Amino acid sequence: MMKRATHSTIDEAIDLGPAPSSNLAIPVFCHGTMVAELYTPQGTDPQTPHTRDEIYVVAKGSGQFFDGQETIHIREGSFIFVPAGIGHRFLNFTVGFSVWVIFYGPEGGESKL
Repeated sequence: MMKRATHSTIDEAIDLGPAPSSNLAIPVFCHGTMVAELYTPQGTDPQTPHTRDEIYVVAKGSGQFFDGQETIHIREGSFIFVPAGIGHRFLNFTVGFSVWVIFYGPEGGESKL
């Protein structure tokens, strides 16, 4: 059991990088099924659907988010939930664009429980 809260700034997370070769994002923290990472795509976003549910929070910059059907404008503070298995990506994002990524739950997503 954790005995205290954990905190990280975007600069501290960037300093943990670069992302490992097996991952697109910098691992920052994990606890139980939850994994928090910092994703800073450069130029294009090559990600493919993930096997777990995920949450994005835009930490820096702006751009667009494509959820497989619709493209929406996003900016600092935007919150995005993506169920496991859904194709998605960031488009037309600013230089320095960064998002917190939180994966959690079982493979296949919580809706499979």
